[in-house]
Amino acid sequence: MTTTADSISVMVVDDHPMWRDGVARDLTENGFDVRATAPDGDAAVRIARAVRPAVVLMDLNLGDTSGVDATRSITGSLPGTRVLVLSASGEHNDVLEAVKAGASGYLVKSASASELVDAVRRTAAGDPVFTAGLAGLVLGEYRRMADAPVGGEPPPQLTERETDVLRLVAKGLTARQIADRLVISHRTVENHVQSTLRKLQLHNRVELARYAIEHGLDREED
Repeated sequence: MTTTADSISVMVVDDHPMWRDGVARDLTENGFDVRATAPDGDAAVRIARAVRPAVVLMDLNLGDTSGVDATRSITGSLPGTRVLVLSASGEHNDVLEAVKAGASGYLVKSASASELVDAVRRTAAGDPVFTAGLAGLVLGEYRRMADAPVGGEPPPQLTERETDVLRLVAKGLTARQIADRLVISHRTVENHVQSTLRKLQLHNRVELARYAIEHGLDREED
């Protein structure tokens, strides 16, 4: 998938019409293909299945069907669609629940328009995107939950290079940072990530990081 703005299809989900329309307008002006908007969780799931956007910008407080429930339904039925939460809440529990439901990232609504545009591009490219401080929270929670022994054996079905990439994903590095660290191209990193996701039957880099942490790969020496 290319990640120029004009090739990225987006859906905006929010129960406040002015905010929803404003975000959609900002994204359109920056070259994104805003295929649809939705005012609530039920509509979000129904419309997402119809238009199949690359990225869904998801609010959490949506009434009867929460943004967390809608995220779970969308990521569970549309593996090609990534969800980026855009919420007024920065509460730790909200962040963790969204990620557990399958969200690829979490941005608070105090983010600037340029930060939002960059976040959507990066989400479409497969990078986990979080407001400053929240990525560490998510990785820290996964480490707390991990019960595998430190230095456990890497998954036998992965190649050595795939395991190297997986270890750096667990440490929170972006694809470009991994490419620089391993002295390989960004495209090669993406290929290794996609191959690893397929082999482990996972959906996104957040799940990949959790898997690696649970297997102790984030604690191994580079």
